[in-house]
Amino acid sequence: FRVVESGGGMAQAGGSLRLSCAASGFTGDHYAIGWYRQGLGEDREGVSCISMSSGDSYYEGSLKGRFTISKDNAKNTAYLEMNNLTSDDTGLYYCGAVTDWTTTEEICKMPNYELEAWGQGTQVTVSS
Repeated sequence: FRVVESGGGMAQAGGSLRLSCAASGFTGDHYAIGWYRQGLGEDREGVSCISMSSGDSYYEGSLKGRFTISKDNAKNTAYLEMNNLTSDDTGLYYCGAVTDWTTTEEICKMPNYELEAWGQGTQVTVSS
């Protein structure tokens, strides 16, 4: 299994970015993708997770409303649309994938060693 992130970069506060997570090696659509982020000197946190089969999704904390997760099964890709960015959103964003889960909330809380694939990450930097 493999996932590759893209789409990070720099944005001004209030701006938007769209991240992509391209998955490969999975059979069919029975897998799920999670987005995670880690700011400098901060703990890793789950951002949003989605089932590629059902579309069921989960958002951590107050991110729902500013962040939107979506999928394109034809492209085996999950997206994270981030709007109204703030400097607190700065960090390394990476995606992970699993084929065995109970809830999408569970995926967002999984440590790396429970993920079956994760990428190198894409940097998001928001300037105020």
